[in-house]
Amino acid sequence: MSCMQNGFLLLALLLVLPLQAQTIRVGIIGADTSHVPAFTKLLNDPSNPDHIPGAKVVAAYKGGSQDIENSRTRVDGFAAEIEKDWGVEIVSDIPTLCSKVDAVLLESLDGRVHLEQVKQVFEAGKPVFIDKPLAATLEDAREIARLGKMHGVPWFSTSSLRYADAVAETKVEGLKGAISWGPASIHPTHHLDLSWYAVHPIELLYAVMGPGCVSVHRTHTEGADVIVGLWNDGRIGTVRGIRAGKSGYGVMTFGEDEIKQSSKGSSYARMLVRVVEFFKTGKPPVPNDVTLEIFEFMDAALRSKDKGGAVVKLR
Repeated sequence: MSCMQNGFLLLALLLVLPLQAQTIRVGIIGADTSHVPAFTKLLNDPSNPDHIPGAKVVAAYKGGSQDIENSRTRVDGFAAEIEKDWGVEIVSDIPTLCSKVDAVLLESLDGRVHLEQVKQVFEAGKPVFIDKPLAATLEDAREIARLGKMHGVPWFSTSSLRYADAVAETKVEGLKGAISWGPASIHPTHHLDLSWYAVHPIELLYAVMGPGCVSVHRTHTEGADVIVGLWNDGRIGTVRGIRAGKSGYGVMTFGEDEIKQSSKGSSYARMLVRVVEFFKTGKPPVPNDVTLEIFEFMDAALRSKDKGGAVVKLR
């Protein structure tokens, strides 16, 4: 390990060590998603059977995007809900938020704003969980990773589906490949179209396959996408993104001696347990390079779509 890498590790440890033995004060950026009241209740309500101790939401910056209806029409209501029900202080900007908290949940619905918002969190030296989608382009995702490393601030991003029962229930010996499926609505504001929602079944595929995809090809219609990835060891992973007909999440795995399938989901609580532990340790439960590969997968799928379904290598 180089002296520079040692320096980054030391800085990250200095940031998170004070959080080990105290209730972590959490700040939320972006009150325009249903995750905000759901996460706040799990962290702040000791009477909740799924309560996660060790962290408490104390402040939030509303944010919001006027050109996304679900953001524009819900941000004020969700902000008012967590203020009224849980005493969360609503602040006017991100630097003020960071001055009041130990760690940050970046929840903004709009992946386009994540880079600019997380820059301010990195500058304040606060560990941060960045909810899906990490970004709206591969370039923004890579810049987030670069800035986090430059500032020595730990971050991670994941879908709660990574912790779904389906992942454990479809574990097989000698995994040869897998198929995952899930909703794949597309929003015109997000150029990397699969990042808006298909990122969830893609994360589910990666949860069972692991990293190592080298190329993809994509078949796209109005009602569905099928993205087929070739892994560097010869395994094949497939995602079906659903926009018409019966929907839902699930995964099927193909092993040496058996095939397994499950549609059992997850809960926010399982993911938040990992988030709180990350705030304490500074160790991302999903390595940053795996998160970046998922964006490389989606970027290659977009380029394949633009080329009529041609096989495209990850870049």
